[in-house]
Amino acid sequence: MTTTTSAVRTGYASTDDIVRNLSLVRDEIADTAAKIDEQQLADLGRHLSHPGRIFVAGAGRSGLVLRMAAMRLMHLGLNVHIAGDTTTPAIASGDLLLVASGSGTTSGVVKSAETAAKAGARIAAFTTNASSPLAGLADTVVIIPAAQKTDHGSSVSRQYSGSLFEQVLFLATEALFQSLWDNTDVPAEELWLRHANLE
Repeated sequence: MTTTTSAVRTGYASTDDIVRNLSLVRDEIADTAAKIDEQQLADLGRHLSHPGRIFVAGAGRSGLVLRMAAMRLMHLGLNVHIAGDTTTPAIASGDLLLVASGSGTTSGVVKSAETAAKAGARIAAFTTNASSPLAGLADTVVIIPAAQKTDHGSSVSRQYSGSLFEQVLFLATEALFQSLWDNTDVPAEELWLRHANLE
């Protein structure tokens, strides 16, 4: 017997709803971003600046955020690969794996980190959980103090699932890109020459 899932019908979102939730999301992001240890983020930035290729691995929405970060690092002229793409080469000693998992237990992400470690690559991780398997494998860790996606009763966030982690992850990677760019003399026009032209 096949079961089907019907879509949940919701009421319309009023202007008051939108105003309230824009404030909710904005305030949660600001509060959480302010709690990130800037030194942790600076340490990760130093790893990104080292010679060697950068590999990016993440699942779900966190993975999408890291893909955006990979694009910006490519714009800086760094040699960046997305794990799982058909043209991605093998990671090796001297390379860096950049990963993100709110729980620090996402199986595919942890497996990627284990493979990178065996290859002698460095690992940089974003997570909420400093005692997670992913954090234990990493050479440098940035803790984002947001709720984990299965922590539905959390007092940390009123948003659904891992939204706050993913939102602050985006801000953190944007701050990293901006900081790396600030320390170059490369104009925006030169970065733009690397922008995709086969879209």
